[in-house]
Amino acid sequence: MTTVTYNVPAISCGHCTHTIETEVSEIQGVQSVKADETTKKVVITFEAPASEQAIKAVLTEINYPADGLITL
Repeated sequence: MTTVTYNVPAISCGHCTHTIETEVSEIQGVQSVKADETTKKVVITFEAPASEQAIKAVLTEINYPADGLITL
């Protein structure tokens, strides 16, 4: 299982977080998605067949592109 945190500057409201959480959770292999409008971060836990590439592609497709991976 892999957990990644992305900075997503386009998050501005609860609708944004709901859209991100709903769309990314539909990727097969994604276990959890938590978007935060205050910190503008998205934390995603996943396993194969999901990948960082697939997650970033969905974020870009729904107009919430990731602006970098945050390492903890």
